[in-house]
Amino acid sequence: MLGYIVLGLIGAAIGAGIVIYNKLVRLRYTADSSWSDIDVQLKKRYDLVPNLVETVKGYASHEQSLFQNVTAARSRAMQATSPEDKAQAENMLGQTLKSLFAVAEAYPDLKANTNFLQLQTQLKELEDNIEQARRYYNAVVRDYNTLTHSFPSNLIASQFGFHTREFFELESPAAERQAVKVSF
Repeated sequence: MLGYIVLGLIGAAIGAGIVIYNKLVRLRYTADSSWSDIDVQLKKRYDLVPNLVETVKGYASHEQSLFQNVTAARSRAMQATSPEDKAQAENMLGQTLKSLFAVAEAYPDLKANTNFLQLQTQLKELEDNIEQARRYYNAVVRDYNTLTHSFPSNLIASQFGFHTREFFELESPAAERQAVKVSF
C-alpha cells in the first residue's frame, strides 16, 4: 500500500514537472514569436523612413544635418539585435523622427502635401503597431520570467537552461516626454 502511495507521488511530481516544462517551452516560443512581430513592424518603419526623409528634403533642403541624423539613427536601429540594444536604437530613431516632424511643421506647403500627410499617417499607424507589439512582448516576457523564478518551476527552468529574458523598454521615459526643440 505504501509503495502505491510513493509511486503515485512520484508520478504526480513527474507529471507536474512535464506540465511546467511544457509551459516554459510554450512561453519561450511565444516570446520568440512576439519579438519577431516587433522586428516585422520595425522593418516596415525602416522602409518608410527614407520616403519620409525624401519628401521633407524637397521642402527643407537646408536641414541636411537632420536628414543625416535620421539616416544614421535608422541604420543603427536596423543593426541592433538584443532587446536592450534595439530599445536604445529605437529610442534614438524616435527622437530624430520627432525632430523631422518638428521641422516639417515650419513648412505650410509641406504640411499640406498629400505624400507627406500619407507618410505621416502610415508612420503613426506603424508606431501604434510597434507599441502594441512591444506591450505584448513585454507581457509574455513578464509571464516567462515569473515562471522561471517561481517555485517549483524555477527548479525545472534552471535544470533545462531556461534563462530570464530582457524587457523591451524605454531607455529614458523622462526624455521621451520632452518636447522637441527646433531652432533655425
